[in-house]
Amino acid sequence: MTTGGLDPSFAPEDPALRRGRMRIGLVSALFALLFGAVAFRLLHLAPEERELAAAAVSSPEPERRRPDLLDRRGALLATDILVPSLAADPLLVTDPKRTAERLARLVPGLGATELERRLIQAKAAGRRFLWIEHRITPAVQRAVLEAGLPGIVIRRADHRVYPKGAAAAHLVGFVDVDNRGLAGFEHALDFGRAQSLRGRDAIALSLDLRVQEAVREELGRAFREFRALGACGIVLDVRTGELLALVSLPDFDPNLAARARAEQRKNRCTGGSYELGSLFKLLSLAAALESGRVRVTQRFEIPSALVIGRHRIRDVHPARRPYTVAEIFSHSSNIGTALAVFAAGGAEPLRGMLARLGLFERAPIELLEVARPQLQKSWPDVVTATVSFGHGIAVSPLRFAEAVASLVGEGARVTATVLARSPAASPEPAERVASPRTVEELRWMMWLAVAEGTAKRAAVPGYLLGGKTGTADKAGRGGYRRGAVLASFVGVFPLERPRYLVLAMLDEPQATRASGGTRYGGQVAAPVVAAIVARIGPLLGVPPSDPALEARYRERWHALRATAGLSETETRLAAVAPRP
Repeated sequence: MTTGGLDPSFAPEDPALRRGRMRIGLVSALFALLFGAVAFRLLHLAPEERELAAAAVSSPEPERRRPDLLDRRGALLATDILVPSLAADPLLVTDPKRTAERLARLVPGLGATELERRLIQAKAAGRRFLWIEHRITPAVQRAVLEAGLPGIVIRRADHRVYPKGAAAAHLVGFVDVDNRGLAGFEHALDFGRAQSLRGRDAIALSLDLRVQEAVREELGRAFREFRALGACGIVLDVRTGELLALVSLPDFDPNLAARARAEQRKNRCTGGSYELGSLFKLLSLAAALESGRVRVTQRFEIPSALVIGRHRIRDVHPARRPYTVAEIFSHSSNIGTALAVFAAGGAEPLRGMLARLGLFERAPIELLEVARPQLQKSWPDVVTATVSFGHGIAVSPLRFAEAVASLVGEGARVTATVLARSPAASPEPAERVASPRTVEELRWMMWLAVAEGTAKRAAVPGYLLGGKTGTADKAGRGGYRRGAVLASFVGVFPLERPRYLVLAMLDEPQATRASGGTRYGGQVAAPVVAAIVARIGPLLGVPPSDPALEARYRERWHALRATAGLSETETRLAAVAPRP
């Protein structure tokens, strides 16, 4: 029912309600203007300032800058994680002194005086961004936020972590606080041959973590037992050049690289050049055989001293009879090696072989810590003789490993890599460095060194292993240092078709009862390689060697002895005393 034509539900608007609606509209307009001003300001800030201002409102995840590093089987070696870090907009810091003092109380290890100086300098320079502390803990982050200091913000930034710790420190490397590579492959990603790979999400390295850990454990055991200054261990795929392991001792944890000493960070496998001593006889006799002027059965009279001008060269243990080239190798005769090189033509064939093997230049591996070889400027006869048994020339262990792999693999140049190579990839044709005949002769002599010569402690049941021992005097001021040596052994297996090369080197090992009171490579380094091969052979799927090949090798040795007119007693007497 209606009265007087008026709707009874109608009532005049309350004045208080009208005023409230006006206030809400005014506040909404003010907020719209405020956010519009912020947006306008963000559009006109410099990129660095815009990033900081946006971070104060939200903290989006930045784009990852470094690829993950994996071993060849997919094990994670290095990755980035986002962690909170402390930064400042110096122009918004109203009181640098008070801000620095408050932060110094909240952030462990932060110095108030130094931070105040940095804030003042940045403010005076008009800078809008300043890192204060990388990688703060959640507790510190909460305390800083609760302090509400003007101009201080929390940023999330990439932090590189190494899940395997020290296991592959020298090959993988490490980064600085700004995630820039400082060593190893990390360094090469930023400044070396691997820069083109930076855009990938992940990079597979040639490293096999299982092999790496086996080498590290066995080499580390000898490193401690013989109280050596340093050590190097390498496992190289002879066919592909892939480095399956590279261990340098002492090592360090790349997660704590700043705490590592210089001797821990040094990569002894690639970053140092060494006179490797008798290991070089493998290369020198390869040059002699390849010349065509020297045969493996050829006999040489071994004098008590080889006189070249004013110089006299001696063997540690003099030969008691003429040696064939095979015996010169297996018994590691300095004099015999020099005589074989001179019979082949002297410096020219030796220099030619070393040049073809790349020993006059740095290894072209994807690392930056690669030492240059140290060479003689001229090669008179005395230099030719000393170089033939590994003195007067210094190379990195990696470069030497490449040379041996080239000679005993298929006789073609092998170049090492730290990147995994696809099994389906066809390798580019490599320069030939030795004939098939020379390759086979070297394999047989390497077997002989283990079976009957200086490397008997390198024998591994089930695998036909060949190798060469080395014991080199270390150079010092004005000559060689008495009693300081590098003990080493290089081995390849399986000899029927070599697939893997293993090298162990110990720097200044000390004689022990276990080594028979000596520091020779045959007593110190050869057992290390044997232990490594025994562990990694099954891991890598290498089947046991065919006993028939060893039988053929041994039959050839018996034939050589018969040709030389040696009795069993004479043969044993020649091998009684251990040699380098």
